[in-house]
Amino acid sequence: MDTKTTTWRFPRAFWVANGAELFERAAFYGTFIALALYLTRVVGLSDHAAGWVAGLFGALLYLFPFFTGALADRMGFRAALILAFALLAAGYGSLGFFHSLGMVLPALFFIVLGGAFVKPIITGTVAKSSDAVNRARAYSIFYMMVNIGSFSGKTVVKSIREDLGVGLVPRFSAAMALAALVWVILFYHPPARKGEERPGSMRETLKGMLQALSNGRFLAFILITACFWTIQHQLYASMPKYVLRLVGEHAAPEWYANVNPLVVVLLVIPITQLVRRWRAEAALTVSMALVGAAALVMALSRLFTGHFHLLGLTLHPITVTMIGGIVVLGVAECFLSPKYLEFASRQAPPGKEGLFLGYAHINSFFANLLGFVSSGYLLEAFCPDPHTLPAAQQAAREAALAGKGTMPGVYAHAHYIWYAYAGLGFLAFLALMVLFVLSGKKAQQT
Repeated sequence: MDTKTTTWRFPRAFWVANGAELFERAAFYGTFIALALYLTRVVGLSDHAAGWVAGLFGALLYLFPFFTGALADRMGFRAALILAFALLAAGYGSLGFFHSLGMVLPALFFIVLGGAFVKPIITGTVAKSSDAVNRARAYSIFYMMVNIGSFSGKTVVKSIREDLGVGLVPRFSAAMALAALVWVILFYHPPARKGEERPGSMRETLKGMLQALSNGRFLAFILITACFWTIQHQLYASMPKYVLRLVGEHAAPEWYANVNPLVVVLLVIPITQLVRRWRAEAALTVSMALVGAAALVMALSRLFTGHFHLLGLTLHPITVTMIGGIVVLGVAECFLSPKYLEFASRQAPPGKEGLFLGYAHINSFFANLLGFVSSGYLLEAFCPDPHTLPAAQQAAREAALAGKGTMPGVYAHAHYIWYAYAGLGFLAFLALMVLFVLSGKKAQQT
């Protein structure tokens, strides 16, 4: 590849890897949007138990890639990717056919392990297939594939959930994983090495992680931004159950969630251009203010007593405020992403910037755990599973959904869920301001 000119031409391995990424993301988000619902409706877990299971699933999915990258490098990318999609197909297939907790937990572990191999292999292939001049274009294509996969997976599973039941949603994901497995076996051959440094051993990875997280300012930044993603993860943790319980089975949480990647795809480039000369602190301040505001918008449906009529559509107040909040959430993400790594690197000691950046996204580990676990308890407190209610309250809810009465009192404060996350966003905003002050003092001293 000519390193002096930019190009959109990349080797075959790059396009094959991105095709596999599209299949994998469609599989993952197809099941992830329905996971909390699946665990309560199909497996029979309570909201808080489902929150713990889903939270550990998401958290480990973001923790394991730090270690599986080294294994994938030693196995070889092709063998590791074949293993990954075999594990994913087995995991999703088990979820789709076997619904006891004893089968579901190993299936989720297979998905975690398979997904943890896919992430470093695909990103590693993108890196090896591009050079310094064209890497930004390579990753923009990769990011586009991620969002296309996310959007398409959530779109398809809506009809599966409505027509066949949420218990069959993982079968779609299994089919996508099998398609990716065949795709990789037939077409994937990793690019040759270009003398890049090999990943460290698991012991070295753990040592580096502990070193990064023992830095107070860096750990504080990780935990503060984990609050951002905790709120964003409510698109998968709280929102599906919330809208189905309060709007009815005809609601479309999958389509609501798709508003987020749509907004990001449309606005990330212009907002990145807008903030390119901003200090990182300014962009991060805007993003953290917006994420709390997004949760607040989601709580505002209680202010409206009637439905909205727009372009011939009749929209429930929860639909309108939920979509409005998700739009704000997408804009917040666009402000966070361009400057996140810049500020994270400044928390590292001199010479350790690369090490610290390697663990900058471990905030998603904490966000998944906090987001799903807190969601389970909040749902039980303010928006409980209708099947756990007395028969009279179940009947009152059904009548209210049919427009023949009001919701039973047990749902009167359902919107408090979003107040709780708005409060979390506000506290994170204040903590970020304190961190900026401390970082500024450190810069002045040095």
